[in-house]
Amino acid sequence: MRRPTALPMSGRTVLVTGATGGIGRATARGLARLGARVGIVGRDPDRAVAAANAIRQGSPAAHVDVFVADLSSQGEVRRLATEVLATYERLDVLVNNVGGFWATRHVTADGLEHTFAVNHLAPFLLTTLLLERLEASGPARVVTVSSGAHTQARIDFDDLEGERNYSGPRAYNQSKLANLLFTYELARRLGSRSVTANALHPGMVRTGFGAEDQQAAWKVVAPLVRPFLRSPARGALTSIHLASSPEVAGVTGTYFAERRPKRSSPISRDRGVAGRLWQVSSDLVAQTPAG
Repeated sequence: MRRPTALPMSGRTVLVTGATGGIGRATARGLARLGARVGIVGRDPDRAVAAANAIRQGSPAAHVDVFVADLSSQGEVRRLATEVLATYERLDVLVNNVGGFWATRHVTADGLEHTFAVNHLAPFLLTTLLLERLEASGPARVVTVSSGAHTQARIDFDDLEGERNYSGPRAYNQSKLANLLFTYELARRLGSRSVTANALHPGMVRTGFGAEDQQAAWKVVAPLVRPFLRSPARGALTSIHLASSPEVAGVTGTYFAERRPKRSSPISRDRGVAGRLWQVSSDLVAQTPAG
């Protein structure tokens, strides 16, 4: 009698943020199907439980854990990290998928601009807090969802949080550029250690992206373009590839689209900008209590 073949991610533990819908949920589902134990993070308890149940229905043997946290709050990010470390003796992959778009300027409980806080500072802080566990579990991977929108951005250090001149698209594009600068700098700082760091563009995907605070123009255009957007399952393919494929074992500091390396914008590869952003980000997260 033949023994059942082990699934590719059997014995591995993955944490996916922003996993109650869209690309994040599809990523978690895909990794669960590959045999991983998956932790999903969402801010709404009911949606998180529903997402976990849906993943289990598609993969009855899947081990799915639910973590509830509002990642716009650095206190919540710190609490999440504490819960993850208490739950998982090992962590093989962190998928920084959480992100969003807000047409108008909002301020978080920490007094930070919402887009920058959720899209950049949350993954920056969470990765930092979980890095020791990732290193101890190595070879491990950090996968961060960026966007092709980064090519339209620069880091405005004089008005990083849009206090003087806020634009929803500009804030979003800047945050996606920050994701890449963070990824490349993390890869450089890790060097030859046992954790890789890569980023990706998922493509234009049919999700509820920006639904909380949409631009008026997008409300008109969205129904027209929606049929031409890719499904969340397709949008998740590159995240799943970077989290699981042996083809990218040891590959680090690289930007991917359609599961292939892609050259990112010149500013995203500027080491001086990356180093300055890292220091600014460190200072901003240090301003909140450790718990």
